[in-house]
This record gives sequence, C-alpha cells and structure tokens, in this order.
Amino acid sequence: MSSTAKVQSIFDEFTVYRHQNKIDKALETLAQAAEIAENNEDAKLLLDTYHQYARLYLEEGDRETTLFYWDRASILLKDLSYSYGSAFHNYLDAALRFDEGNNFQSLKLLEESRKLSNNRNLGNNILLLEAYIFTNIEKYEDAIKNLHALIVNSDDKERAYLATKANLQLAKISLELDDLEEGIIHSQAALELADKHGYFKEIKASNERLSNIYERTGDYNQALVYHKTLEQLKDSIFNIEKVTLETKTADKMRFEHQMTEINKLTAKNEELSESKSRSEITLILTSAFLTIISLLAVSLFRNNQIKLKTNDLLYTKNKELELARDSAVSAMEAKTNFLSTVTHELRTPLYAVTGLTHLLLEENPADHQKEHLKSLKFSGDYLLNFINDILQINKIDADKLEPLNIEFKLQKVLTDVVDSLQQNANENNSKLILDYDPNIPSQLLGDPIKISQIFMNLVGNALKFTKDGKVEVIAKMLKKEEDEVKLYFEVKDNGIGISEDQQKNIFDSFEQGSIQINREYGGTGLGLTIVKSLLGLFGSKIHLESELGHGSSFFFELDLKCDSNALNEVAFELNPEEFDFKGLHVLVVEDNKINQVITKKMLTKKEITCDIANNGNEAIDLARANTYSAILMDIHMPGISGEEATRQIRKFDQEIPIIALTAISLDDSLDSFYEAGCNDVVTKPFKPEVFYQKIGENIFRKKMEGLV
Repeated sequence: MSSTAKVQSIFDEFTVYRHQNKIDKALETLAQAAEIAENNEDAKLLLDTYHQYARLYLEEGDRETTLFYWDRASILLKDLSYSYGSAFHNYLDAALRFDEGNNFQSLKLLEESRKLSNNRNLGNNILLLEAYIFTNIEKYEDAIKNLHALIVNSDDKERAYLATKANLQLAKISLELDDLEEGIIHSQAALELADKHGYFKEIKASNERLSNIYERTGDYNQALVYHKTLEQLKDSIFNIEKVTLETKTADKMRFEHQMTEINKLTAKNEELSESKSRSEITLILTSAFLTIISLLAVSLFRNNQIKLKTNDLLYTKNKELELARDSAVSAMEAKTNFLSTVTHELRTPLYAVTGLTHLLLEENPADHQKEHLKSLKFSGDYLLNFINDILQINKIDADKLEPLNIEFKLQKVLTDVVDSLQQNANENNSKLILDYDPNIPSQLLGDPIKISQIFMNLVGNALKFTKDGKVEVIAKMLKKEEDEVKLYFEVKDNGIGISEDQQKNIFDSFEQGSIQINREYGGTGLGLTIVKSLLGLFGSKIHLESELGHGSSFFFELDLKCDSNALNEVAFELNPEEFDFKGLHVLVVEDNKINQVITKKMLTKKEITCDIANNGNEAIDLARANTYSAILMDIHMPGISGEEATRQIRKFDQEIPIIALTAISLDDSLDSFYEAGCNDVVTKPFKPEVFYQKIGENIFRKKMEGLV
C-alpha cells in the first residue's frame, strides 16, 4: 500500500471512530497519521492531522486542548500554500466562535472558508454549522433549507452521519416552533440512522428528544419507553468504562504531543549549550525574551477573545437598535404623513364653514339666528386653530421648519400680538400690558413670524387662565456687542398658576395640567409644545416659575443680530377700510365649486367682480386674453399646479399681483410659492379681514408708495 493510500485509510478509520464516539480509537489513528507525517516531513498531512485533533477535542468540549492543536496548525499554515488547509482552518475558527456565542463572526468565517475550497465534505460541514447558527439567531427558514439539503446529501465520507445530525437539528427546530408531529418524524429518522451505524451520542440525543416530545404530546407511555432506553444507555458499564478509557487515552495523547514539543526544544537547547559562552548568554536572554513574548501573546490572545465576544455582542445589539430606529422612523413618517393629509383635507370643508358663516353674519340675520351663527363661527375658528397647531407640530417633528433671517421691527411684532389679543383680555376683564425696553435697536434680523407665534401662544395661554387680573409682556435688552444683542422676554400673569407636579409635563403635547382644566378652559394643549419647539430652532429654552393660585411666569432669552446704522423709518401701513375696492376685476383660480361660490360672494361684498378659472390651464389662457387687477391662485389643483401656472403667467406678465390661496400642507414651502412668482400667500380657511387686507395691499401698494 502506498503512503498516500495508507494515510487515506487511516483518516477513513478515524472518521468512523469519531462518528461512533470511540475517542480512544480515533486518537490512536490520528497518532499514526502524525507519525507518518513527521517521518515523511509532510507538512500538509501534519496540518490535516492537527485540524482533526482540534475538531475532535472541540466536539468533546475540551477547548484548552482544541486551542493547543489549532495554534500548532496556525504555525504550520504560515509557511504553506494550501487552500483546503486554510479553508478548514477558517471552518474550525468559525466553530470556536460559535462555541463562544459569537454567531455573526462565525458566519463571516464560514463564508471565507467556502470561498477558499470547493471540497464537498467541507462544504456539507459548513452547511451544518450554518444551520446551527441560523437556529441560534432564529432564522429558522434558512436553517431548515440547509438541513433538508444535508438529509439528501451525496457526501462520500459522512453521508449517513450528516443526515443524522440534520434530522436531530430539524427535530429541535420543530420543538421550538411547536410542531411536535414533525419533531417526532425527524427524531425517529435520526434514531434509525444512529442505531444502524452505531452513532452512540446521536442514539442518546434521539431517545432524549423523543422522550421530551411524547411527554409534551401527553403520550406518557411512549415517553417512558424512550426515557428508560436513555437511562440504560447512561448507566451502562460499557459507557462508564468507555468514558474512563477515552479520558485516559486523550490525556495520554495530549501528554505525548506536548512531551514531543518539549523534547524538540530540549534537544535544540542541548545543541546550543555546546556553543561558546557568549552564545549561552545570548540563548538565555533569547529564552527569557521568548518567554516574556509568549506570556504577552497568551494575554493578548485572551484579551482578544474577550474583545471579539464583546464586539459580536455590540454588533448584535447595534443591529437590533438599527431595526428599532428604522421602525420608529417609519412610524413617525407614517404619523406625520397621516396628520398632514388629514389637516390639509379638513381645510377645504372648513373654508366653506367659516366663509359661509361670515357671509351670513353680514346679511343682517335675526337676533336668534345671530347667536347660532356666532357659535358656529367660534367653533370654526377653534377647529382652525387646532388644525394649525397640529400642522405646526408636524412641521417641527419632520424638520421642515428653519428660522428666517430677515429684517424686522420687534416692537411692531409685539404690539401687533398685544393688539390682536386685546379682545380676549377684555372678555376676561383682564389688563394686557406691553413693557418694551426703548434701548432695544429698532431694526433686528431674525424670524418675525416665528417670534410672533411664540408670543401669540404664550400670551393667549396666559389670558385664557387669567380672569379679572393682569398679563404683562416684557421685552428687555440684556447686552449689546457690535451687531449682536441678547434680549430677555417674559410673559407673566396673576392667574390660576401651575402646581409643581403639573410643571413637569406642561410642555408635553396635549398636556394641560389636568382633565378638569381642559374641560373648564378648553384648548388643545399644544401651545406650549409649539413654543418650546420654536425656541429650540433659535437655540433657546423656555423657563417657567409658577405657584398655584398666584400666577405664572414664562421667560426666555434670544440672541439676535441688529443693524446699528439702520434708519428708524416710519412704515406706511394700510388699513382695510382705506381701500376702495369698487371697480376691481380679479381672476379667481379654484377647482372646488363651493370655494368658488364663497370666494365670489366675499369679493362681491366689496364690489369686486371676478372671472373663475377651474384649473391652471384655464388660468393661463384667461390671464393672457384679459386684463385683471389681481389673480387669486389656488395651489393644489388637478392637472398643472398653481405654482406651475404662476410660472407660466410670469413669462408674459411680470406686473400683475398674484396671491396664493392654499390649504398649506406639510410638504408645502412658502419659499417655493414666492420663487414661482407669487406676491403673497393667504392660507385657507382665512379670516375675511386678512383676505381683504392682502388684496388691498398687493393691488394698491405701488400706488400708495408713489403717493408717499
């Protein structure tokens, strides 16, 4: 028999002994292979032998000895070009990682092993180990796919053994999926194969699995049969003697290999001891150095194992967090889109409600009707404010808002807020006072709209909870450095106040302190949430001081830029009653029939005539063929949008005022309206006075500026 044939025969014997769990016999055959490899100085054969040693000891749960042989194999592999050896080395590394619980690192190593060699037997073993890992990480479909492939495998070395292991694993998965009938089928198939080929471990595992399954199904007689068989296997004298013998053989083999290594080193040391004294000193120093390096290497290896395990855990947790984050983002986007769509769609019918109510109130209704109409108007205004609040929160959550940086007069912004809420103060018999520091520069750079929203919410909130009292709006300059100012703002009242417990959640959405407060005073509970979010855009925070029964104080600071050289210009402002609308002729672009009727009636009230365009294409044709004082342009229409229609009109008419009338949604941008060529924007549903004001300002602006 040739040397190659003899070695192959030895490895075939080893495989049989390994499958039958005859560890002593398996170790003896490996010792023969190692001896042949050393005698023939066959490094590849020695590497294969070390790999089989490592695999055998890993299956027996002896990691220390496994690592001993794996390290020996690693040293040999450095000087070899052996693709199968490298592939099997990676496979063993993956098995070690799996044994540690590092599932994802193990999968990566198996993929690398598969790329290095197309050996059928190694490929089947990779499939089996992958199935174990997939089961661990609950990818049951992938695991089952691998295992079914192994049941019908055509491996020339381990066909029956791999099929047995595959059936056992399928039985385990069936148990985890609570498919007990399937578990019985695979367990019995595994037991039949194991009995036929003498796979001792698998016989025990099959009996144990069948005993457990039958116990779960309630068939205790069958469970008892398999349990007794299992106990007999465990208690057999053969089994006890076998374990003792295998342990002795394993220890003997490990001792012999370690002694071989020691003898080699001793022989080398004896050769060196015959050299000159200088060489001896060098040897001692080298030995000491190598000893230190070895200790460091062991320490680094252990630390690296801990690090790898930690990294694998972190990788798994990161994956879980990424999935949770993606799920949360998807949920947030779905919520945002839903609320945006709902609020946008509510504006169209709400426009009809508020518009018709306004028209009816202006037609001198009977006293008993007037009361009902006022209630209807109040309800419409309340619903409109609620929709606006939801849309504002949505825009902030979706990062759709950015603060502007335009020139404005802070005193005018605060005065407008106070004036617009003066009626609310009168209804509650409260005083509304503005305390404005004259040292604040008249011209500031910032976002007047968002600052106005902040104070509308804070002052409106203070007035709602203050009856027969006082609300103060305070604006002070803290410091001024070149073109930057730090301002202090405060809104304080002597109303009902807020308890300490309620203060913790007062800035949360839909939070008003208590259900009783909500029922008594009404409101959405979104005002302070909006204030907090808007101030966050400016890099500021809202603060609260309050005592129950003694009022509340909300205060914050803002950093704004100023223009010290700006002239204090006197603004020329127009009031609706100053406009003479009679004789104006405008184009109304609106696809909704009800909105067309309401808008036309509101214009007729001011003796303004109009043409109606049902879509963007009609608007372009009418604007080209006729002369209008202004165009009132709906944005969301079938066909081309109001923005596109505006762009087309601007190509042949740069002068005509175009005012966008739109139920603005989350995705709409005011900037895009202006870029398209709109002069102004009015959001639906709108207050009639705002509607008339915008028409007057845009039509008469040039004329009035010329007079000035």
